Amino acid sequence: MIRYVFRRVLLGVAQVLVVMTAVFFLTEALPGDAAVTIAGDNPDPAIIALLRDRLGLNEPAWQRLGEWLVGALRGDFGQSLVGPRAVADIIASAAAPTLLLAALTLALLVPLSVVLGMFAAHREGSRVDRLITSSALGLYSAPEFAMGVLVVTVFAVQLGWFPPTAVGTSSLLSNPAVLVLPVFVLLLRPVCSLSRLVRAGMIDAQRAEYVRHVRRLGLSPARVRFAHALPNAIAPAIQQLARTTDWLIGGVIVIEAIFVIPGLGTTLVEAVSARDLPVIQGLAVVLATTTVLVNLAADIAARVLAPASEVGR
Repeated sequence: MIRYVFRRVLLGVAQVLVVMTAVFFLTEALPGDAAVTIAGDNPDPAIIALLRDRLGLNEPAWQRLGEWLVGALRGDFGQSLVGPRAVADIIASAAAPTLLLAALTLALLVPLSVVLGMFAAHREGSRVDRLITSSALGLYSAPEFAMGVLVVTVFAVQLGWFPPTAVGTSSLLSNPAVLVLPVFVLLLRPVCSLSRLVRAGMIDAQRAEYVRHVRRLGLSPARVRFAHALPNAIAPAIQQLARTTDWLIGGVIVIEAIFVIPGLGTTLVEAVSARDLPVIQGLAVVLATTTVLVNLAADIAARVLAPASEVGR
């Protein structure tokens, strides 16, 4: 296991470096630069030249990339090109709303998916099972932006139960009602996919020989389901949960835009529009590192759970 983790960490470091380099040169390929953006409408060429010199944009791209990589290894992502703020501070302030939404969504997602999946598997072929499966398939096919607009129209505009956006809210925690609709929309598709995976895994596990064996030993149905069938059933769902976590922490741009939540996705869009290269690069490092860590944790958990299911056999 230690050797496996070490190989995966080395691979993850290489992936992060590739992402950082790719983002840097893709951003360089965009038309215009930060100096033009800062200069505003009808810019003076002399001012643009002065800004480029002050911002270091006249240096070769490979030199700026090398300097930034060295700084990133020390945790220094530099200063924003369009404001007197450190990139780390910008990312930290934007990460708080996104992490809050992700944490709330995951806290509800895991138990809901396991309960629905086990409930449907326990009643395989029944009307309840068909209702849960067909509903999950239908909801999963609906895009987030459509569901976001729909729930805002129904629950915020027509019924007035919840605030439609986070505009005017100094802190999301100070007004928890603001979180209800975005968390609800974020839950819909992941709970559908995860519950279906848990259902399929539970059905396969309950038909496995090792489960039939422990039943013959006289163990209670609850212990058979939770102690022997469930660990093997949720192993495939862990990989999907990792992708969902990465999707949430990476910032759901559409959801943040609909509910006007200043998270990582919104910050990334603003940085690209302003050609704020250090902020884009800093976000790339954070998102790439998050992806690597989440998938590493999922791989380790899956390897731990799979052998555990073999023991009962």
